[in-house]
Amino acid sequence: MKVYLIGMPGSGKSTLGKDLAKALKSRFVDLDEEIEATEGKSIIEIFQEDGEDKFRIIESDLLRSFSKSTDEFVMSTGGGTPCHHDGLNIMNETGVSVYLKVSDSELCLRLEKEKESRPLLARNQSLESVISKLLLERRDTYERAKIIIESDHISTQDLESAIARS
Repeated sequence: MKVYLIGMPGSGKSTLGKDLAKALKSRFVDLDEEIEATEGKSIIEIFQEDGEDKFRIIESDLLRSFSKSTDEFVMSTGGGTPCHHDGLNIMNETGVSVYLKVSDSELCLRLEKEKESRPLLARNQSLESVISKLLLERRDTYERAKIIIESDHISTQDLESAIARS
């Protein structure tokens, strides 16, 4: 089984993904880490040197590559991955997409210390307004996930149960 965790930055995709992969005895894949390893530079450097459009192409190419593999995995995607280059359709066609739906206020609390290391959050606007804008742009795509889990305190057991029911 391929499980794709989607949602806003700070929703817990990487943290929960690692635990879920262990519970399912599956491989964990962090798509952002795979991008950095493939490109030999950080996500911030890719954004700064090549731009977001180039980043989205790299991201999409890697997503397609993983989706075509026969390997089972739990993947933490980037927040924008499902929204670009047919990302969510690729996920839904090859596995189970799970939207980790966390409140704006909780996202702000979680991201306050990390905003400088995240290219789309490190802007000259308040964190609240950036998150609100991104979520407005992405919500319709996110909500087409096969599974939606809405909570500020999602557990690995919540994920396992939801996936087992799907």
